[in-house]
Parts: sequence; structure tokens; C-alpha cells
Amino acid sequence: MSKITTVYGIPNCDTVKKARTWLSEQGITYQFHDFKKQGVPAERLPDWMQAVGWEKLLNRQGTTWRKLDEDTKASAVDAVSAAAVMQEHASTIKRPVVEWADGKITIGFKADEWQTFIRQ
Repeated sequence: MSKITTVYGIPNCDTVKKARTWLSEQGITYQFHDFKKQGVPAERLPDWMQAVGWEKLLNRQGTTWRKLDEDTKASAVDAVSAAAVMQEHASTIKRPVVEWADGKITIGFKADEWQTFIRQ
């Protein structure tokens, strides 16, 4: 049984839209996990943080981060505390998070990088 690629994100995010369009154009079957409707899967956060680092996963450039109160921002000092912020504020997660069928985990969308994954 082969594992399916899963894209995690928010449907109206431009980067997520581009990623989903690209995957469809490449003929890659994937499932979409909507953070807004389905929440952030707490059991997946540790794997994502291990793969890319909590500092990269926590999007400090986004609107959601900027709107957070200073205490919440200051509380994100390590993987555990950052996970708590991401769990409560899904939009602070850099998107999309992709769990590829082969087990690789990527954050964000870069077509040239992704092209190398599908050729392997």
C-alpha cells in the first residue's frame, strides 16, 4: 500500500493555491488538510519541526503573527512553546506543509525543488 501525499494549509492562501495547482498539473494525487476546518494535527507538529526546525515552521512574517499580542509572540521560545502557539493559531504555520508519499516533509512552495522530488 503506497502512502499518499498530503498538503496541509489554508485554501485561500495564495502559496497553497499555487502548490495545489502545481501538484495537479504534475498529475500527483494528494489529499488536502484544511487547517481552518480540520485544525492543526497536534500529532504531526513534532515531525514537521524535526524535519525543518520550529523556527522555520513558525511564520513570523505573516499577518497573523503580527496581530498576536506581545506576550504570545514572546512565549514562542522553543519547540514546545512554538507548537502551542501554532496549535492555537494555525495561520502562524508557514504554508503549505507537505508530507510527500515517500515520507519527506517540506514547508512552503518551490516548484524547482519539488520537481526534483517527483523525479526520484
